[in-house]
Amino acid sequence: MKLSTKGRYAVMAMADLASRNGDGPVTLADIASRQAISLSYLEQLFAKLRRGQVVASSRGPGGGYSLPRPASEIRLSDVISAVEEDIDPRRCGGNPKGCMKTGMRCMTHDVWDELGRHIFLFFNSITLEDVVENRVMGAASMAFSDPRSPRGPRSSRPEIAAE
Repeated sequence: MKLSTKGRYAVMAMADLASRNGDGPVTLADIASRQAISLSYLEQLFAKLRRGQVVASSRGPGGGYSLPRPASEIRLSDVISAVEEDIDPRRCGGNPKGCMKTGMRCMTHDVWDELGRHIFLFFNSITLEDVVENRVMGAASMAFSDPRSPRGPRSSRPEIAAE
């Protein structure tokens, strides 16, 4: 997975912004100060977030950034996708020819492919509102559970299913 500092800092900054939503536009200087993130780095991230339509900006005195829609409608996958180029744990990066010198896929290709899907499902199952309201613990169990199953999360290991 290519979850770099960009993705982590973007989620931190967006959670900060969401926690102040409704108070008017928030300046990047305020977010940078509260989250201990470089202002110039945040400027780069927010340019990408704005292009990804995850934030709205307003200029002039009293300007800053705000959410373009409710925090309950902005998923972490939206935030990460706006600043990251890819979330792909495979060595081949999705190359249909595979990652081996022979052009074949490695033995563990399907493991990394499935991990990438789980990562996306996890980030797609959490909204900014969930982060602000502190509702993230246990989200992995919910993201990977089968709603049709009375047993809950799909796991052959009872200690994982029980968590």
